[in-house]
Amino acid sequence: MTARASRARRTAIAVSSFVAASALLAGCTGGGGTAGSGDIKLDVMMGAQDLTDEQKAAFEADNPGIKVNIIAWDPTRLNTMLASGNPPDVAFGNAVGSANFNARGLATDLTPYLADSDVLTEDDLQPVNDAFRWDGKRSGEGPIYGIVKDWSQDNALWYNTALFDAAGVPYLSDTEAISYDELLEISKKLSVINGGTTEVYGLGMEWAWTLYGPIAAMVEQQGGSLFNDDLSEIDFTTPEAQKALQWFVDYGQSGAGPTSLNPLPDGSDYSTFAAQRMAISQDGYWFGGNFAADDAMKTVRFAPAPTMGDTPVAMSFGGAGLWIPEQSDAKDAAWKFMEYFLGGEPAEQRASSGWGLPSLKSLADKLPQEQDYQKQAYEVVQNQLQYTAPLPDSPYISAQLLQDTIDKYLQQAIKGDLTVEEAGAQLTDELNAALAQGVDQVG
Repeated sequence: MTARASRARRTAIAVSSFVAASALLAGCTGGGGTAGSGDIKLDVMMGAQDLTDEQKAAFEADNPGIKVNIIAWDPTRLNTMLASGNPPDVAFGNAVGSANFNARGLATDLTPYLADSDVLTEDDLQPVNDAFRWDGKRSGEGPIYGIVKDWSQDNALWYNTALFDAAGVPYLSDTEAISYDELLEISKKLSVINGGTTEVYGLGMEWAWTLYGPIAAMVEQQGGSLFNDDLSEIDFTTPEAQKALQWFVDYGQSGAGPTSLNPLPDGSDYSTFAAQRMAISQDGYWFGGNFAADDAMKTVRFAPAPTMGDTPVAMSFGGAGLWIPEQSDAKDAAWKFMEYFLGGEPAEQRASSGWGLPSLKSLADKLPQEQDYQKQAYEVVQNQLQYTAPLPDSPYISAQLLQDTIDKYLQQAIKGDLTVEEAGAQLTDELNAALAQGVDQVG
């Protein structure tokens, strides 16, 4: 996967999970049509980089009668195809954010397929897959509606030891989580600003990717929760939420890292980090896949997710995977493709590349450990598994709306137009109005 592809993946995590109620796009096709000579045309909407031509040919050779048609992943087009009742047969989606699709009955229950499969079985699924579960009221329990292809502990940290050495800052611990307050102080020491120009950022938070993810994790680490029990209301006025918002305001005002007020040109930490102009980036294990072939980046190390409280929590903010739309008329063929992509050669290749953690327990030993940084990151990951927890996923609001609204009020607080208390109150009111609409829509 290229850096461009990894940026596309981060964008995917932040998109809306709501189905757009917009006019149909001209020319949209989907739903398992005929490819000719009696073949099933299996429409698969996913990243163009996720399946090679060789893998596609191998699947078709092993499954005569099925022809795979890759549709470039596009959330707007997917929403329109779903709204038209003419969806792809297999679709890319994130486990966190799937609650709305599942609550609206748009996804197929995969539990019966798992029960009959020799390739994908429930007892081989890592717990991250539970975010694709829906019991009729909330995510995390009940039947499963999708399967993760790869995932990460997304609030963990990658850092460049060469920049730590230059600043005289001790390395981060491999086993003990640093506090967010300590992390911010370190990032200030690592920043290099000359004449008003930032030459080295101390810390990147992937601001354009997700703000909800790290803030929700910060609140959980303090023993709180942003949402109420049924995920129909959110509250940024609690002491735990206020502390998290205050940290982001302090971070934004410090100049130690990019925000939407001073964004990176490409909206992603990678190119700046790779250019050795960023000392730390809060990115998951998958970020290390960038470094395998880059000799200039062998000074990287991985560190546990920072904490804001007494409870270490490492969270997946997405969990990229595949699901089968309920209205597909080629579900059996779609399942065969999922078995191949998620449990066959493509899954083994992904695991061995270091681009994320495999969602199958049986593939854990495929993670790369040839290079020193890979060995070190592997050990950190194994230790962090005990602290991994799901990110709260409300079916009543989209990830994009959460991102945009949080960003709007953080900007105002960073500029001093609102206090953190005022920002939290207005943020709560605006998002609860949207959640109420979502409750009415989902029912």
